[in-house]
Amino acid sequence: MTDARTPRSANIFDVARLAGVSHQTVSRVLNDMPNVRPATRERVEKAIAQLRYSPSPAARALVTRRTRTIGLITPGTVQYGPTSVATHFNFAARSERYNVDAISSPESDVAAVRAAIDGLLRQRVDAIVLIVVDLDVLAAVQGLELDVPLVAVAATSRPHPQLVAIDQYHGARSAVRHLAESDHRRIHHIAGPVRNPDAAERIRGWRDELVARRLDVPSLVHGDWSAASGFAIAVESEIAPGDAIFVGNDHMAIGVLSALRERGLRVPEDVGIVGFDNVPEAAFLYPALTTVEQDFPALGALIMQKVLLVVEQPDVVTEATPLPTRLIVRQSTAARR
Repeated sequence: MTDARTPRSANIFDVARLAGVSHQTVSRVLNDMPNVRPATRERVEKAIAQLRYSPSPAARALVTRRTRTIGLITPGTVQYGPTSVATHFNFAARSERYNVDAISSPESDVAAVRAAIDGLLRQRVDAIVLIVVDLDVLAAVQGLELDVPLVAVAATSRPHPQLVAIDQYHGARSAVRHLAESDHRRIHHIAGPVRNPDAAERIRGWRDELVARRLDVPSLVHGDWSAASGFAIAVESEIAPGDAIFVGNDHMAIGVLSALRERGLRVPEDVGIVGFDNVPEAAFLYPALTTVEQDFPALGALIMQKVLLVVEQPDVVTEATPLPTRLIVRQSTAARR
């Protein structure tokens, strides 16, 4: 008669016995802690492999008081920017062997964001990352006192050590500078939503570059980031040959290109267009879209670096230096003759 009992899984004490060390040393190796000699670490790792030992997250958390899990709160949207940030942050967290517990929350609902934070705290996350697309939400979370660090992803004119961002302001200025240097004297702006931090910084950059060049500042119009809103605004706007439009994002710019074509205005011969984001479709439009590129992979890595610092070295104060953008010049802009 055979014994049908399931073999017992190895535990940390089995690993310690096989490696000839204490279970505390095994724990230090498992959690990448310092003060373990290379030879000892190698012995422990061989024992782990031989026994096929896999520590449970709960057991590891009891030893280190960390779960190696980061809470991520994303806005309830499929827009290119926030989605790209979340994707590349997940990649960066995985490369550092952290898990990400993601929650979507209505983008402008402060109470819903607070509820999402409370829910993640109950999961005992080590830190929380919040992708902010509403200025009211940003103001609310900056005043919170939490038991874990919170890193917010948001552009602002007032840098803060717990904020990470791409430099929307100088990106906008580079777009307007390019249009002005292409001999456009009247440069319109179709902006993103009123309460969006990125949109606010792009407006600030557009206005400051016009003022610095002593050009008129036309009235701006707000869209909702969609191609449909760009189309609707461009159909009704007072745009004339010789003008240019700095559009708040590439998807609205797609709508603008279509509207101008319906109005019989040629791009770039009559009107120059610059977008923002460098979405994958931008290079394949007709004409191909000049745009401001954001480095989302670098932003994801920067967010993770900030998280590691606030979790592992909470007393270290870091600078809030936004990542630069890059102007990609294509056929939707050209020097006017």
